[in-house]
Amino acid sequence: RVLSLELNKDRDVERIHGSGINTLDIEPVEGRYMLSGGSDGVIVLYDLENLSRKPSYTCKALFTVGRSHPDVHKFSVETVQWYPHDTGMFTSSSFDKTLKIWDTNTLQPADIFHFEGTVYSHHMSPVATKHCLIAVGTKSPKVQLCDLKSGSSSHILQGHRQEVLAVSWSPRHEYILATGSADGRVKLWDVRRASGCLSTLDQHNGEKSKASSEAANTAHNGRVNGLCYTNDGLHLLTIGTDDRMRLWNSSTGENTLVNYGKVCNESRKGLKFAISCGCNPEFAFVPYGSTIAVYTVFTGELITMLRGHYSTVNCCVFQPHFQELYSGSKDCNILAWIPAPREPVPDDISEKSLPQQHLNPAYEDAWSSSDDEG
Repeated sequence: RVLSLELNKDRDVERIHGSGINTLDIEPVEGRYMLSGGSDGVIVLYDLENLSRKPSYTCKALFTVGRSHPDVHKFSVETVQWYPHDTGMFTSSSFDKTLKIWDTNTLQPADIFHFEGTVYSHHMSPVATKHCLIAVGTKSPKVQLCDLKSGSSSHILQGHRQEVLAVSWSPRHEYILATGSADGRVKLWDVRRASGCLSTLDQHNGEKSKASSEAANTAHNGRVNGLCYTNDGLHLLTIGTDDRMRLWNSSTGENTLVNYGKVCNESRKGLKFAISCGCNPEFAFVPYGSTIAVYTVFTGELITMLRGHYSTVNCCVFQPHFQELYSGSKDCNILAWIPAPREPVPDDISEKSLPQQHLNPAYEDAWSSSDDEG
């Protein structure tokens, strides 16, 4: 289904944003409600379900935190995220130096955290049961941890030298956090440890001959502005302004050396990309100029470029229940990419006689049951 993703002519997402869309998030409980955040500070909540039951439909905006809302963000919203365990709460952070915790039902902020600098990114753990920490990346090299329970930002992780553009909790271990910075470094932290930092990822895997002294222990030769764990938490994908994407073994910290080729990345801020979930193999969906590049995560193969936006794509989000993709762009549009419907095969034609050439050989089913082998 992912290999046949195409721009859906029959599904529209209602146009509300009057400026670029920076961030999207689909709630993990039902996979039905989507948030978007825009450069004008506006936040919109959409219902992705087709309530009309007609083949052509528009995903309606259920509500908007618009310019006239008393608590609207003053500047660009860079990250929105649903509370991972229910849809009663969501979070947003902005260049106005705040992180807001919203009550979905009243559309009022239940809490507001203030920072000294621009907020680029924040993330809540999808699996945490023992803590309610929100990791926040800001203009400061210090990573901030805000506690939802106490309402204070008590905890600070020190080690980066420049602003922190991307943060992501491990989907496997609730206390492990990955952070990416403009200093070219990606750090893994155990937030229970006083010293914090577990490791600093090294693109050269410790081979000193390849690394010049000043670039020791860097993940990228540029700003690291995107991070995404694979669904099982065993690997971490990072992206940098050196036009490179790298896949790391998240337990050993080793660079797996998968080659994705040149991954153009001119973003001056965080880049929100996505990894598929429940597919084999797994795919990465990466904003690439006005297109979205689709790569196989473990072989680095560029499968296709999804074209449809008129301007820079800033973010994309994967909907695992139906293997759908949504993308947001500077062109103010949110596009839905849906697997192409399969042609029904008449009963009298066996699968074997169908032309197979359209199938990439990498995806042919090589599985066989022991019966066939006698």
